Amino acid sequence: MTDGSASTPHPGGPATLAEVARAAGVSIATASRVLNNSSQVSAEAYQRVCDAASRLGYRRRRAAWGRTSAGARAVAAVVHAGHRLVFTEPFFARFLGAVETELARYDLPLLVTNVSGTLAETVGRYLRAGNVAGVIIVSDHGPLPLSGSLAALGLPITVVGRPLHPYQLPYVDADNRGGARAAVEHLLGKGHRSIGHIAAPPDTGPGADRLAGYRDAIQASGLTDLPVAYGDWSQASAAHAMQRLLEQRPQLDAVFAASDVMAAGAVRYLRQAGRRIPDDVAVVGFDDHALAAQVRPALTTVRQPVELMGATCVRGLLAAAAGDPPGEFATVLPTELVIRDSA
Repeated sequence: MTDGSASTPHPGGPATLAEVARAAGVSIATASRVLNNSSQVSAEAYQRVCDAASRLGYRRRRAAWGRTSAGARAVAAVVHAGHRLVFTEPFFARFLGAVETELARYDLPLLVTNVSGTLAETVGRYLRAGNVAGVIIVSDHGPLPLSGSLAALGLPITVVGRPLHPYQLPYVDADNRGGARAAVEHLLGKGHRSIGHIAAPPDTGPGADRLAGYRDAIQASGLTDLPVAYGDWSQASAAHAMQRLLEQRPQLDAVFAASDVMAAGAVRYLRQAGRRIPDDVAVVGFDDHALAAQVRPALTTVRQPVELMGATCVRGLLAAAAGDPPGEFATVLPTELVIRDSA
């Protein structure tokens, strides 16, 4: 335990690394490892240091946007996901394309890097070296979220997707919970009463919020059965999840999948199992990627405004870099139910 004075920054200026370490109850070396994105720390220590840094307003000193070198006139998108997911989930291509398009209006390049495992420390060193003037964090998740350690860089940072661990960083998101609720309400309105959910990983904001929206709608209807099976955003994982749901609930008459890719995996397994869509089992996805119109039958899904999310991230980031007054801390954009043939 530490005393209350540990939570107050030094009166002569910004909080120091030593003050962050003291507030977190760890050594300066441990605090430094956390804020340098080292993976050689426990999840508990990571959380305490990031919380203390956020509470004390700890920031590394950085040059202002207008005084950065020509080499730093770039924005980095740091994608906290493995390569397989990045190249198979259409969200990333759509979002990064929108960011690149918006940055081109300001004659700024986009640098993209994937971060997983020990690579986080390497990327952290690169960002601290003054190579970029702003950072967009994409798909942050897990017990060691990048937003916790990168928040101390002193750079303008925007997160896409609601962070499960708030670190006082602005974020842009779609209304995942409301969109999921609308999808399940649509199924209920069509008369379905045994509705399963193929959920995304719960350590992601979209996964947690879409699961919450599913539960909201089911519970509001008075139903008590909430069968859930988890996937990892891939078609293969969703096919396995669909198999588990049918084994547990042979009478299942509808399924809401947390993404279009996973909905496509569910459709694939249902066909193999001899179930007709939507006559036997209705299917609803989320995203409204091009894939949704290509699946047969075409997917009913929830459209999230991916391109607008990308443009909004850039505008907020560049406004912060220019020293403009802070705008909305959380920007949540509306979603829309798109009805096609699968439900």
